[in-house]
Amino acid sequence: MKIDKSIFHPLSSILMPLSRNIRTFIRSARVAHLATVDVHCRPLVIPICFAFDGREFFSPIDEKPKRVSPRKLKRLQNIEANSRVSLVIDRYGEDWRKLAYILVSGQARILLTGQKHRRAVNLLRKKYRQYRSMAIHERPIIVIRPLDVKVWGHL
Repeated sequence: MKIDKSIFHPLSSILMPLSRNIRTFIRSARVAHLATVDVHCRPLVIPICFAFDGREFFSPIDEKPKRVSPRKLKRLQNIEANSRVSLVIDRYGEDWRKLAYILVSGQARILLTGQKHRRAVNLLRKKYRQYRSMAIHERPIIVIRPLDVKVWGHL
């Protein structure tokens, strides 16, 4: 498929606010894909639930079954080793004229407590009813500050 460069828009989320269409696309998405790398530069890409407050993205370490304790999860270890991450939020359908994605490159950190952690918990519980009965307020939350945002397709 040929890429139409007229619909590929690099934006700086720090210098320029995101358009209403972009914010709506982000907020309506139910899943994103988070990319991290470890100390040996081995990539890890996983699907995540997330919330967006207009400036930052938040993803909880929730109570879905895990093979290790929350602090030992590979994504958290990777963020502690290298805080640069990417996040892809996309829309796929059989009508390829409607394909779209947003690629966020950013700086991640892990929140354990505090006002921002509480605000993230509230946003996540508002978006996902499953989190209303989970103790995400007691668990780590990943916060991603966008450094660059690229948009492709028709939002």
